[in-house]
Amino acid sequence: MPETQDHVSTNPTKFVYAFTEGNKDLKDLLGGKGANLAEMTNLGLPVPPGFTITTEACCLYLENGTEPPALRDEVTEHLDALEKQMGKRLGQEDDPLLVSVRSGAKFSMPGMMDTVLNIGLSDASVGGLATQAGDERFAWDSYRRLIQMFGKTVLGVDGELFEEALEAAKEAKGGVTDVELDAGDLRSLVERFKEIVRTATGRDFPQDPREQMDLAIRAVFDSWNTDRAKLYRRQERIPGDLGTAVNVCSMVFGNLGPDSGTGVAFTRDPASGQQGVYGDYLQNAQGEDVVAGIRNTVPLADLEQLDKKSYDELMQIMETLELHYKDLCDIEFTIERGKLWMLQTRVGKRTAAAAFRIATQLVDQGLIDEAEALQRVNGAQLAQLMFPRFDLTAQADQIGRGIAASPGAAVGKAVFDSYTAVKWSRSGEKVILIRRETNPDDLDGMIAAEGILTSRGGKTSHAAVVARGMGKTCVCGAEDLEVDTKRRRLTAPAPDGKGSIVIDEGDVVSIDGSTGKVYRGEVPVVPSPVVEYFEGRMHAGAEDADELVQAVHRVMAYADRVRRLRVRANADNAEDAARARRFGAQGIGLCRTEHMFLGERRELVERLILADTDAERDDALAALLPLQKGDFKELFEAMDGLPVTVRLLDPPLHEFLPDITELSVRVALAEAREDGNENDLRLLQAVHRLHEQNPMLGLRGVRLGLVIPGLFTMQVRAIAEAAAERKAAKGDPRAEIMIPLVGTVQELEIVREDAERVIAEIEREHGVELKLTLGTMIELPRAALTAGQIAESADFFSFGTNDLTQTVWGFSRDDVEASFFTAYLEKGIFGVSPFETIDKDGVGKLVSDAVAAGRSTRPDLKLGVCGEHGGDPESVHFFHEVGLDYVSCSPFRIPVARLEAGRAAAESVGSDSR
Repeated sequence: MPETQDHVSTNPTKFVYAFTEGNKDLKDLLGGKGANLAEMTNLGLPVPPGFTITTEACCLYLENGTEPPALRDEVTEHLDALEKQMGKRLGQEDDPLLVSVRSGAKFSMPGMMDTVLNIGLSDASVGGLATQAGDERFAWDSYRRLIQMFGKTVLGVDGELFEEALEAAKEAKGGVTDVELDAGDLRSLVERFKEIVRTATGRDFPQDPREQMDLAIRAVFDSWNTDRAKLYRRQERIPGDLGTAVNVCSMVFGNLGPDSGTGVAFTRDPASGQQGVYGDYLQNAQGEDVVAGIRNTVPLADLEQLDKKSYDELMQIMETLELHYKDLCDIEFTIERGKLWMLQTRVGKRTAAAAFRIATQLVDQGLIDEAEALQRVNGAQLAQLMFPRFDLTAQADQIGRGIAASPGAAVGKAVFDSYTAVKWSRSGEKVILIRRETNPDDLDGMIAAEGILTSRGGKTSHAAVVARGMGKTCVCGAEDLEVDTKRRRLTAPAPDGKGSIVIDEGDVVSIDGSTGKVYRGEVPVVPSPVVEYFEGRMHAGAEDADELVQAVHRVMAYADRVRRLRVRANADNAEDAARARRFGAQGIGLCRTEHMFLGERRELVERLILADTDAERDDALAALLPLQKGDFKELFEAMDGLPVTVRLLDPPLHEFLPDITELSVRVALAEAREDGNENDLRLLQAVHRLHEQNPMLGLRGVRLGLVIPGLFTMQVRAIAEAAAERKAAKGDPRAEIMIPLVGTVQELEIVREDAERVIAEIEREHGVELKLTLGTMIELPRAALTAGQIAESADFFSFGTNDLTQTVWGFSRDDVEASFFTAYLEKGIFGVSPFETIDKDGVGKLVSDAVAAGRSTRPDLKLGVCGEHGGDPESVHFFHEVGLDYVSCSPFRIPVARLEAGRAAAESVGSDSR
């Protein structure tokens, strides 16, 4: 994520820098465009002269509503110097100097902010430009472009008005293209454009060149806070307080005829990373024509035939820039009557696949080392590469869009309940489970389904969290889709707004977890070779391993060598554990035992809840013991030799009982038929007895173990017996027992004492030393604040950042995303949901303080995190910084966490060396 950095300035009162004064390291102050224009100038490349107004000036303007008092004088001083250098004045009548005014923030925000070209043209100077250029058409074309861009960008005139007038002019000539309009046509168009400005704004188009420039500079400043710029910054997580620089550059013209033109070039293919000649060129055009797609461009390679001299020079400059920046460069250029000019360069955006390829290519070329290569890629890019994806070239019938909750591409028959999903899946059908929202009862169906679609919920809803844990494609919160589980159908609005589209159970749907799009029918998917590599089905050195897999392998190998953080998995069964191990997990950081109580075992839990006597309760626990032990034995075998952290039962008991409304209806109907079921009636009484206003803060976690005799000791016994039997089978079980939701050391002391008694008993029975450790989750603010005390009775801490975020913020995770998170994100209260990325200032402060306090009490205290944040790239860097020993995340996120742990370590070394 881009971070706010202090502006770099040797002179705090200096607001304007000539291109000859800056360099590429001054992006904070000069923005990316200005810093790179200065760098190219320093390299002796052909850059039109100009100057940059700093981001500091922009920030002061936005803060105070007016420019800093010294700015106008500084601009005048640099404009005077530019005029002397060019030998002409801005807008002079006989030979006008024209300039462009362009935005340029520290981080690239393509198309989000404003640019105005041809500043300085007026009724008085257009004739002089025509004379000097020897081309009347060119002069009037440049003038109409200025009025159009200035009117829309600076004066706020509806751009469609200009487009309509331009189309009308072309139609009047018989449907010609822009370049076929002659000087007379363009002169008339200029008059029409001026009328549009006068009508829309109540003023004439400004004829004073300096007024044009000053107004354009203000417009660029203001464009930092347009809705589209704010939206882009939220999406890219760019801080809102950076401001934009403004670049005032002498104009060079690509619209002077067939020996002129404009283009965009890349030093490598940004899609694949392959070296070659990549880009587009457009003859007789200005820069915005390429971006707007007004006319068809030709491939950059065609420039060699059109203008060999300029082409050869461009190729040499591209090589110079890539060697200098040691990265893929994105270049904008103009050719004016056979003379090449460089208008911009920047490190180019690229696809995830290209990022990995380019990083390793540059290592092979000796331009960067492995540590730098690690910084050129990130976990988000790796995650993109791991998920199957739809073939974007195929035709698809989109019917809706939700939140991209878990990436991937999934196709299957629509089913509307878990039972049907399991049944159809077992018969060989691929299904998509569609629900309004999911709950733990849907787990079997979620496992059976190819993907999950819900009409409610967000990125941290049950469906999203579980789907990510399983590496399952998921789209949540598709609010335009109406899910009717009773009639077993989904209804979507028709694209034309008339009628609706109905998807009945059994109809095929496709969901894209990377974009949130939902399609009717089957969309072809493309598998990911990267997952095959991580699964061990493809060796990086195999003949069929493509360059991408080899690149990923090399980067991951280096990340694993340098990282300090170990990476564990959140896994609840042997199958997930085995997959996690193949993905590189170094143990299990969270095994949720409640998932072992679902499905067919729910009846045993109901017996435990309904027990009226100690004997009934003991019978229920005795029935659960061998089942739990069997689960743990499988888990210990899958993770033999690696630590397995088992969390004792955490959720409130009502989650194992039927829904209160559903059960009440069932009992009422049975009573009406006079064939009531005694067990249902007892269940309903239990549901009422256990009902809580806020169950997530009620009877759960350690509190369950303290008030239900034998519950936690049964689980500890199952863990200890499984470990003992695994040892007898010559295995190496390394179980860690974790007590959830501890708020005070006294709770932990009581549970620990009981657990140690049971463990000692099993050790005597089996004649083994188990070396089981006991620790706790830190997921309540009080636990974090008293971590020093709790560490006296804990061998380890695991930060449960999901619940810690809920309790620190006072958020109910299941409710807040749907109710107000969108508004908070739009208003800038959040840059990103605190459930996605750790809140460093609040939750992170508690984590950091708890780490320090815990280790001051017990220096050898093992520390980890097992919340969803354990697989979030930015959060992994934070956990590295505060000194945790490991992160734990869903199996599918393990490669991402490994990569980011390596990047965090390499970054720390780089920072220390600097």
